[in-house]
Amino acid sequence: MSIENVIIIGSGPAGFTAGIYTARAQLNPLLITGNEIGGQVAITYEVENYPGFPEGLSGPELVERFQKQAERFGTRIEYDYVSAVNFKVYPFVIETQSGQTYQAKSVIIATGATPRKLRVPGEEELTGRGVSYCATCDGFFFRGKEVVVVGGGDSAMEEAIFLTRFATKVTVIHRRDTLRASKILQQRAFSNEKITFLWNTIVTEIKAGPDGAVNAVTIKDVKTGETRDFPTQGVFIFIGHDPNSAIFEGQLEMKDGYIVTDRYMHTSVPGVFAAGEIQDNHFRQVATSVGQGTMAAMEAEKFLAALAASSDTGPLPMPAMPEAVPA
Repeated sequence: MSIENVIIIGSGPAGFTAGIYTARAQLNPLLITGNEIGGQVAITYEVENYPGFPEGLSGPELVERFQKQAERFGTRIEYDYVSAVNFKVYPFVIETQSGQTYQAKSVIIATGATPRKLRVPGEEELTGRGVSYCATCDGFFFRGKEVVVVGGGDSAMEEAIFLTRFATKVTVIHRRDTLRASKILQQRAFSNEKITFLWNTIVTEIKAGPDGAVNAVTIKDVKTGETRDFPTQGVFIFIGHDPNSAIFEGQLEMKDGYIVTDRYMHTSVPGVFAAGEIQDNHFRQVATSVGQGTMAAMEAEKFLAALAASSDTGPLPMPAMPEAVPA
């Protein structure tokens, strides 16, 4: 079995960027896509805040360009899903759903995070047609419209406040009668004349109008059981994110499910790097994921250079890496 210089796990902006940089460094990287190519940006209707595209472009189109650029420089794309890893041996071992086993001198993890879903009828079908999980990405398209925000934490309040720049009315739907958000965000939301609240309420269905876009949600009062349709033109869901990190449990240091890295994208295991939303639970932007993918790739190149410089004949050594600089 040949040993790969670098395996990239994940095909979002961070993963494809890591592919571009490691391929340009002549490392012949292998990128394993995962079940969904492109990550969250692939389900974004239009991206207008990524530099270099003043007219904007769709999320799927941006992902397609990322992939073409990575392949142009020699990134090998494997349409498969990583089912298990072993970072306690070296070279590292990676197993996939299709039954393939790989060995790698270095690994870049870019598996991202998945927004938690309401799991109600209409949600999946209307994603990108009025249902969104990113106000920063999609808020601009709801100028002059009325929207709802589902959630009660910091993210929900931050995004609700942000949406008031565009929407004429933002209704926050929360299953409890108090918010979990910080006091300062609560104060800002309560004092914003465009924001109203529906307490003790859940969304049970998202409905489309004749044009195929969202035009209402069915809501239920959790205390009385009463249900009714609530007209809206957009549904923004902020009930948390789940990092796609289950296969790395026991292999790497993690916090709240996110892989811990230093400012150079080093994980707790030398030679394993992480970039994008798998280690970033704060920014969650295409541009920041691209930057982190760049850093991970450049650090992987340095790691492999140090490995080559210290390697003699015989088993591959694990070179001692410089102490991580605290983030």
